[in-house]
Amino acid sequence: MTSGTSLPEHVKVLVVGAGFAGLGMAIKLQESAQTDFLVVEKGSDVGGTWRDNTYPGAACDVPSQLYSFSFAPNKDWSRSFSQQPEIQAYIRRTAERAGVLDRFVFDTTVEDAAYDEADQRWSVTTSAGTVTADVLVSGAGGLSSPKLPDIEGIEDFAGETFHSARWNHDYDLTGKRVAIIGTGASSIQIVPEIAKTVGHLDVYQRTAPWVMPRHDRTYPALERAALKYVPGLQKLYRTAIYWGRETYVPAFTWKPAIARPVQEIAKANIAKGIADPELRATVTPDFKIGCKRILISNTYYPALAQSNVDVVTDRIERITPTGVVTADGTERPVDVLIVATGFSITDQPIAHHIKGRDGRTLADAWGEAGMRAYKGTTVSGFPNFFQIVGPNTGLGHTSMVFVIEAQIAYVLDALRTIDARRLGAVEPRPEKVAEWSADMQRRMKPTVWHTGGCASWYLDEHGNNTTLWPRATFTFRRLLSSFDEDAYVTTPRNTKENAA
Repeated sequence: MTSGTSLPEHVKVLVVGAGFAGLGMAIKLQESAQTDFLVVEKGSDVGGTWRDNTYPGAACDVPSQLYSFSFAPNKDWSRSFSQQPEIQAYIRRTAERAGVLDRFVFDTTVEDAAYDEADQRWSVTTSAGTVTADVLVSGAGGLSSPKLPDIEGIEDFAGETFHSARWNHDYDLTGKRVAIIGTGASSIQIVPEIAKTVGHLDVYQRTAPWVMPRHDRTYPALERAALKYVPGLQKLYRTAIYWGRETYVPAFTWKPAIARPVQEIAKANIAKGIADPELRATVTPDFKIGCKRILISNTYYPALAQSNVDVVTDRIERITPTGVVTADGTERPVDVLIVATGFSITDQPIAHHIKGRDGRTLADAWGEAGMRAYKGTTVSGFPNFFQIVGPNTGLGHTSMVFVIEAQIAYVLDALRTIDARRLGAVEPRPEKVAEWSADMQRRMKPTVWHTGGCASWYLDEHGNNTTLWPRATFTFRRLLSSFDEDAYVTTPRNTKENAA
């Protein structure tokens, strides 16, 4: 389907979002004969964050072999860390081969979703009309809504402004005076690319990140052929990379002392890329590695050392129509302002549009104590609602596709249970949600995310890490391997048949 296509009146399952989560959900629904579903997507194609983030240098910081569905392996990766166009092409190709695109409606925004307890249905209002559904699945994701900085005067800037996730490819940066705000994952990919052509670049750094070397390489033709045609070789690559990351990186998250050799490698990466001692000191973090997201790049530090690049650490006071003013009173002239300040992670925009059994939005329910969901997937007060990539499901060391597939399997088993038991609604028991959330925070306390001496976007306003998963990913998969009905309040289906 495309924009302008009329929506059906009712579907059994409505999926929001067409990134890895929404597409994977659609494919597995079809494979399990749950064919009465619809996917609505605000963008014009599948891909989610990989469709939207087209900035110069956009690439994955997880090895390519892990960055595909296990049930739809990509045997054509060209390099060990894939770039955005190749990932987006894989997602699009997977959707086409699965034959599910006829149940996707693009350019359609979810404006409101409310649960009707009497009818045991969700009523979802979109920019293309209203549709009801027995089950609502959100695959909107945490990297779908760009976060803009709250800086005085930013709306009055007379030059060109855009967020890294909304890159303006029609604007030529050649010779321009550019300011980029932020030094996160997007920024360290953008800076080396644009530094080649801009007249001058100011990099506004609030907190220096730890940046490890990027062990990226192009696969030679012989290796590519072997990965494509030798039975089991690609799976062997994938398995080896998975366990390599799973056994080491989480270990130093729990026991930060183990990370000292890694921190020394990161320091050596600074020394290799920057000769000036003062600049080295400026970009060396003052917190333990792992406290914030560990980034990877071989070109970021050399780019900062270029003569046309300045790292600015003074706090931005305000933005004028022609430049950026820092707390020391200095105004630096700017033609282009690039905002690379990330996304709304702990306050997901879609949560403001989903209303549960008592009429409260998901954002209101979470506002009291922060985001929480049973197994990162279901929320008390929101019957028949499932969230893929929900609270405490994020990863910093390996592929999110692994978590997404585990959650999809859990949702599918929930649907099988609903059908087999002729249930009208399933909703996690409040005490189960509370126990799960308390266990998450208890496990977080000794981790480097809490003890590493930084303030990261992992933490919410309550100081809780509601973003990351604090255990092994294979543990997550085991815990979600089957739908545990005893953890839910179940309601029989109404005697009047709802199903369309």
